[in-house]
Amino acid sequence: MASKKTPAVRAAEAAGIRFRLLEYDYDPEAEAVGLQAAEAMGIAPARVFKTLVCVLDGGEMVCAAIPSDARLSLKALAAAAGAKRAEMSDPAKAERATGFVVGGISPFGQRKRLRCFLDSSAQKHDEIVVNGGRRGLQIAAAPAELTRALDAVVCPLQAE
Repeated sequence: MASKKTPAVRAAEAAGIRFRLLEYDYDPEAEAVGLQAAEAMGIAPARVFKTLVCVLDGGEMVCAAIPSDARLSLKALAAAAGAKRAEMSDPAKAERATGFVVGGISPFGQRKRLRCFLDSSAQKHDEIVVNGGRRGLQIAAAPAELTRALDAVVCPLQAE
């Protein structure tokens, strides 16, 4: 069993938030990691948030956390970040910036802390789930706790 003390878990502990760790069997063949995680854990996809790394037109990398069953509006992300454009990051660059592998990228404990944007739908739930820093490990916490710990901007990020 891989360690539960990932940089993401250590960062969540250091932030002093109340959270639970959840584990599931990661399927490397899954087309949508977040949806597979939600199904494996028996949690509604709207509560399991995927972390997407994006690049703004000025070159800044940011992360967006949205429900696993949603699509990101790059236009909404750019507007929230004060940029004209945003695009998905190259996976290898996202891994280098965060220190995590794709499928295990967490908004917590990144090698280079990226500004975080959290979809406003998170506020509808008592608890949401974000990646815990490795494939198969998740952090479950109240959205307000996550927002505070990540200094996240809460805004609508879903594509229509």
